[in-house]
Amino acid sequence: MEQRNNGTRRSVQLNFAKKFISEKLLQTFLSCLSKDPEENVTKAFSMLQRMSLDRGIMTKENIEGLKRMYETDPVLRQYIGRLLREISPELLGRLACNVLINHAVAGVNQQVCMRDKLGVQVPSTILIDPTSACNLRCTGCWADDGQQHVSSLEPELLRRILDEANELGIYFIVMSGGEPFLYPHLFDIAGQYPEMTFMLYTNGTRIDDETADRLLETGNMVPFFSLEDGRERTDGRRGTGVFDQITAAMGRLRKRGVPFGISLTLTRENIDEVTSDEFMDFLIDQGVLFGWSFHYIPVGDSPDFRLMITPEQRAYLAQRIPQIRTQKPIKIADFWNDGELTGGCIAGGREYFHINAGGQVKPCAFVPYTADSIRDRSITEILSSPLFRAYQKRQPFSSSHLRPCPIIDTPQALRDIIEESGAEPAYPGAESLVDPDTAERLDRRAEIWRKQTARMEAREHAEA
Repeated sequence: MEQRNNGTRRSVQLNFAKKFISEKLLQTFLSCLSKDPEENVTKAFSMLQRMSLDRGIMTKENIEGLKRMYETDPVLRQYIGRLLREISPELLGRLACNVLINHAVAGVNQQVCMRDKLGVQVPSTILIDPTSACNLRCTGCWADDGQQHVSSLEPELLRRILDEANELGIYFIVMSGGEPFLYPHLFDIAGQYPEMTFMLYTNGTRIDDETADRLLETGNMVPFFSLEDGRERTDGRRGTGVFDQITAAMGRLRKRGVPFGISLTLTRENIDEVTSDEFMDFLIDQGVLFGWSFHYIPVGDSPDFRLMITPEQRAYLAQRIPQIRTQKPIKIADFWNDGELTGGCIAGGREYFHINAGGQVKPCAFVPYTADSIRDRSITEILSSPLFRAYQKRQPFSSSHLRPCPIIDTPQALRDIIEESGAEPAYPGAESLVDPDTAERLDRRAEIWRKQTARMEAREHAEA
């Protein structure tokens, strides 16, 4: 902790008393619920309401809404029961404090204050690749920046990034790669920032018993395992035996009460299987509590347009993913079709941005263009850069939240952003995203989806 700067220490100390009281109330809330949820729910939610604020997710209105949902929704009660039973009580309390108090309460307040003070939009999270090293070579990996050599962020640089994030009120950090568990400083650095939560996208092959023990001990890291479906498809893309290594790692974490999620890459070939009741039940049986579904996007090394889901499949997902959330005790989010919940695209510094292992800063993990390096500029300077300004002034990219993405839904907007800001390709070959052939294909698909969403929204309006 001694390596953290004095400004960060003062910021933490100023909020200590208020956060301490809120954390104690939250711990009491969780303890009250875990002992007898049915008997103590009213008392527990009354405690939670004492922590409410006038902004963020912890408002009295939102807490009252959650209470009503808990009382009337058996699936939500089942899901909360899973959280209480399957996560180590000490770990659940710590993660709940980090997410609900630091991230959603103190963080939101600090972000608003810093936005007003600095005149820039402050996001709620940052996606960081600590290393590009990976022990797998997965076909069509979106995270493959075409680098010929392994790059990694120096530990001093990563600490500087986290210090700056902390001062801005950013307490939630997502890590990808590469494989983050190959970064040798991962646990040491996460342990130096106990007030932050680290969500880690992982292939799962590096989580042995020792790593599982360290995850429990560190207490602020949540792995998300990447899957394509069952054994055949996962091994087909990732390598023989990977599926079994993933399920073994899940077993180790579940045994210790360490929570984990999944990351599903949806393609034209696997969409029915990975959204089936059978597969969801399999994930629940394995101990998966939450997850992301990512549509295949034609970026990275050797993009394959044939793997992109069809407009009809995407329309199905818009109905199916919310259905899963209401029918199964697992929470799955759709990175593209849940635009209504997020108010459209969250990238470009609006709610997140991406720092890759070489230090390049991109508005989104899927947008292979950059104008800055975190080695040369601070987070605040990057948030006010021409690339981020050009991105944010166009958000939302569509009046329909079913069309939030400037890559696949409004591709002309992305081309305009690149031209206006002077952004450069993040790696050789990235410019293929905007070449005439790719642009024509993306424009054609975007128009088909625009017509599809117009019909969907008209039908929804007629039924309302």
